[in-house]
Amino acid sequence: MTPAEAFAAIPLAAVCCDSNFGREEAHILKEQLIHRSPYKNMTPLAFGELIDGLLHLFRRDHWQELIRQAVPALTAAQQELAYGLAVQLVFCDRVVKPEEATFLTTLGNELSLPPGRAAQIKEVLAMLQRDVLIGEPGA
Repeated sequence: MTPAEAFAAIPLAAVCCDSNFGREEAHILKEQLIHRSPYKNMTPLAFGELIDGLLHLFRRDHWQELIRQAVPALTAAQQELAYGLAVQLVFCDRVVKPEEATFLTTLGNELSLPPGRAAQIKEVLAMLQRDVLIGEPGA
């Protein structure tokens, strides 16, 4: 797996781990990747083929195998950012399903991050997704 495939595979696995890959999740995933190298230099066709290939691997091997193959292809900095994107995608709808929680725990354990770093990332991104103005005047 190339680094470009591996980096895209992790957030893709995050949105697919609950077996529900909808149009909205596909759009958010694309928006998170398309402005980063090397994806921003890809044609729409090439980007689509990359995602289709990863979806094929996901369907064949499930998310555990997808991340098992992806993690070794990434540097520690790439792993950290890919984990951050995965967490952001899981938390974006403010509902974390049990399958998604299991995914994040498993992924965090697979990464070569310093102890506690995955938990820090998860905590910060969960905080950013809170809807704290519910019931506030003018909200």
